[in-house]
Amino acid sequence: MSLRLANLDIPAFHLLRGEPQKLSQSSCMTLSEALELYLRLKGFNKGKVFRRGAERNIQSVIDVLSNRPLDEYSSSDAAAYRDYLLKRGLSTNSVKRNFATIRSVINLAIQEHGLECKNAFSRVYLPDLDDAKKRKPIPIENIREIQQECMSIDDEARWLVALISDTGMRLSEAAGLSVDDIKLDCEITHIDLKPHSWRGLKTRGSQRQIPLVGASLWAATRVKETSTTSPYAFPRYTSPKGTNANSASAAINKWLKPRVPDGCVIHSFRHSLRDRLRAVQCPSDMIDQIGGWSTAGVGQSYGEGYSLNVSSEWLKSIVQYQSLKTGI
Repeated sequence: MSLRLANLDIPAFHLLRGEPQKLSQSSCMTLSEALELYLRLKGFNKGKVFRRGAERNIQSVIDVLSNRPLDEYSSSDAAAYRDYLLKRGLSTNSVKRNFATIRSVINLAIQEHGLECKNAFSRVYLPDLDDAKKRKPIPIENIREIQQECMSIDDEARWLVALISDTGMRLSEAAGLSVDDIKLDCEITHIDLKPHSWRGLKTRGSQRQIPLVGASLWAATRVKETSTTSPYAFPRYTSPKGTNANSASAAINKWLKPRVPDGCVIHSFRHSLRDRLRAVQCPSDMIDQIGGWSTAGVGQSYGEGYSLNVSSEWLKSIVQYQSLKTGI
């Protein structure tokens, strides 16, 4: 493996070593053509994140192995590409996600065009090295202090932080909300989280209704109170062109850094919410429903899930528990 990795220090290393490129005799579609097909058929209404992810992963293969007809990639090529990604420092989970996209692109091309070739990337061994970075939750004491500071500063960026703190939404989910997604004039105030043309959602299970309590209710109320002509809850980060979650992340994480333990970022509020719900003995499937996490088990796919009233009570309980723990 060391020899293979040494050869893969530079993309297209075979060209730099002076090895002649074979002139292809294949009439099979190329990897880039398979990507075009994939985006045309599966990329419809998926948003920029889906498209960019597929383009990035396929372009990486092309950079390393070149843009070949699909039947000219071998299992050894795919294994070499795996080694290249691992040598770059990607975690095994990241490599698995890359390969999942690559397999999907090639499988669709084989299926749609009735190709007789095999998918060289389908049976590559991907080790479990337990090398994923551990996401740290934010301690309750820090959460409460941050929420109070958000209320004191009282601006758009702090509304976004506060909204996430007691809902566990992903940053892109919250930053891409429309004003109309915030439901305050109803029995149970909540966020109606759904995909938009400017911001999709990560999974089908990500579409959900999230009760508003504590700091998140305050933030949502401030967004509504200050809304003018923009349809977006956070126009600083969202426009018709899309939601700029990267910009929001950079600014917010810079502000959070001195206020949270090392390794904690805005996404840590999401992990903290799971821990806070566990602390009040919330059922695991209720936790998954609130956070939009995929739930293990076939039985969980049946039924309509918990009512908004039930999920609201669980979220209220973590705010009450937080007050008891911190005395604030």
